[in-house]
Amino acid sequence: MSHMRRPPVKGGSERALRERPPSQGVKGTPMSDVVTMQVIRYALEQVADEMGYTLVRTGRSTIITEIKDISCVITDARGQTVAQAHHTPSLLAGFEITMRELVRQYKAKDLAPGDVIITNDPYTGGQHIMDLYAIAPAFHKGELIGFVGNITHHSDLGGVAAGGVAGGIREIYLEGLRLPFVKVMKRGVEDQEIIGIIANQIRLPERTLGDIRAQISSLMVGTERLGRLYTRYGKQTMQRACASLLDYSERRMRQGIEDLPNGTVEAEDFIDDDGINDRPIRIKVKLTVKGDRVVVDLTGSDPQAEGNTNSTIANTHAAVYYVMISVVDPHAPPNSGCYRPIQVLTRPGTIVHPLPPGAVAARTNASQKIVEAMFVALSKIVPQRVTAGSHGQITTCAFGGTDPKTGKPFIFTDIQGGGNGARPKQDGADGQDSHLPRFMNTPVEAAEMRYPVRIERYEFIPDSGGAGATRGSLALRRDIRLLAERASFARYGDRHKFAPQGLFGGKPGGKGALILNPGSPDERRMKSKGLDTLQKNDLVRMELPGAGGYGDPRERPFEAIERDLKNGKVTPDGAERDYDLVVDRGDLTVDRAATARLRAERRSA
Repeated sequence: MSHMRRPPVKGGSERALRERPPSQGVKGTPMSDVVTMQVIRYALEQVADEMGYTLVRTGRSTIITEIKDISCVITDARGQTVAQAHHTPSLLAGFEITMRELVRQYKAKDLAPGDVIITNDPYTGGQHIMDLYAIAPAFHKGELIGFVGNITHHSDLGGVAAGGVAGGIREIYLEGLRLPFVKVMKRGVEDQEIIGIIANQIRLPERTLGDIRAQISSLMVGTERLGRLYTRYGKQTMQRACASLLDYSERRMRQGIEDLPNGTVEAEDFIDDDGINDRPIRIKVKLTVKGDRVVVDLTGSDPQAEGNTNSTIANTHAAVYYVMISVVDPHAPPNSGCYRPIQVLTRPGTIVHPLPPGAVAARTNASQKIVEAMFVALSKIVPQRVTAGSHGQITTCAFGGTDPKTGKPFIFTDIQGGGNGARPKQDGADGQDSHLPRFMNTPVEAAEMRYPVRIERYEFIPDSGGAGATRGSLALRRDIRLLAERASFARYGDRHKFAPQGLFGGKPGGKGALILNPGSPDERRMKSKGLDTLQKNDLVRMELPGAGGYGDPRERPFEAIERDLKNGKVTPDGAERDYDLVVDRGDLTVDRAATARLRAERRSA
C-alpha cells in the first residue's frame, strides 16, 4: 500500500444511512418507517435468541446445553437472512446457501404449517455431518411469510467413529449419515419412517432424537413468535421493514468499505496436515478493496486434502463474511444485506471448495486459517482493527464406550478452544474461545456427572501467550482420565506445528499438543487428528495452542509484566527471554536498572 486514508470517524456508518440514498424498494422511506424498521429488527433478533434459549434448555447433549454449538435464524420467504441469534459466528452464513437450495426445492405450495425440514449435507450448503439444520416454514393467514431455522452440532450421527469427529478420514461416506432435504415433521406429525432411518444408523438414538426434537421445539417457538409480529404490525409493514433492514445493512457495509484504502493485500496461513499425509496445507488470501466492494480471492489455496480438513463452501463463506463484518462495521445488523458488497472467489477442488466425495468433518481447521490469513492481510491497511493470531483451530474430541455404572453406551463430545489474539490496545482475553467460534466450555462438574471421565487438570499454560506490547491470551490445558474399561478417542485439532502468528513484532503463541499418559513409561505424543482406542485409567493431556502478541514486546509496560509474573501467567525465564529484561526472582518484579543496561548493551552489540 502506498498510502492509507484516515480511518472513518465513529458513527461513519450512521452517516452513510443519512447521506446515501435508500436502494430500490425503500426510496422515500419516512423516518417513522426507519424507527419501525429498527423496532422490528430487535424484535426479530429477540425471537431468534429465544429460539436458541429453548434449544439449550431442551437439548440432551452437553455440546448443546453447555458448549452451545448452535445458531438460530429468521429468513424471509425468499430465504434471505433477516435476523440471527447471538450465538456462534462461525455458522454466520451457513443458512445463506442452504436456504437458497431449500427454496429452490420447495415451493410455497409444497409447505404447510407444522412442517420441519432437516438436512446436514455439506454439499448443499451444510457445514459437516454432525451439524444438522432444522428449518420450518412460517405462515400468516395461510400465506408463507418466511422461515425459522436452527443448526446444532449433535453428539452422534453415525459414521466410523463415535461422535463423528475423527480426523484422517478419506471419504464423506465414512463420516456419518448424510441427509438430503427431508421433512421430519409433516403438518405437525413426526414422519416415523424418517425417524426410523435416523435411529437405525446411530449409536445413541434416544440422545440424538431428543436433540432433534429440541430443535423442533425451538422452531415451534420461532414460528409462533414470528406470527405474533405479523399479527401486530401487519404483513405490509413487516415485509417493508425486512426489506429496508437488508438494504440498511448493505449501505452500512458499503460505506465502511469505501472508508478503507483501495488496493490489494495478500497473506497466507497453513494447516499442519490432513491427518493422513504429513505435509502442510496452504490457505492463500488475496483481498482487493475497490470503491464500495471487496473481492476475497481464495483460488490460490492448495488442492483439497485427502483427509477431512476440507472446508465446505458455506463454511468458507461464513469465515470471509465474519472477518469483513467485524473489521468494516461490527455493529451492522448481520443479515443477507451485509454479504452483498463481498465477493468470494474459490476454485472447485481446493481446500476451501472441496468436491464430493471429499471428507469435511475437520473443516474448522481450514476456516479458522482463512480468518487468520485475512486478519494478517487486513493488518496492512487497518492495523488498529485486527487482532494478532488466535489459536486458529478447534480441537473437537469424542470419547465413546460403555459406562461402567449403567452398562449403557456413552459418547462424550467436547470442544476445546485455545488462546485469543492480542488486540492493539488490550491483551487477548484469557480463558475465552476466540472470536470466530465463541464456544463455551463444558464445566468439569457437568462432564464428570454425566460421563465416565475425570478431569484432573484444567488450567492455563504459562508463557503460551505470545509476548508483545499487548500479550496474546494463554492457552488451556485439560487432562481427561478415562474411567470406563475401554473407549474410542476420536479427535481433530491443529496448530501443533504452525504457531499462532504475532503482529508488528509480537511473538507467536504456544503450539498445541495431545499427550497420552504424560509422565508415565507409556507416555507418547498423539497425532492432532485421528482415532485411537483408550484403556481404563488412560489419561489424555490436551495442551491447546496459545495466541500471538501485538507490537514490540519491549514496549510492554513493566507493570503489566509484573502483574503477569505474580499471577503465574508468565514465568521469570519466559519474561527474560521474551521481553528482553531482567527479573528480580525474589519479589517477581522487573529490575529496571539491570534491564536498562541489558537493553543498551544489546542495542550497541
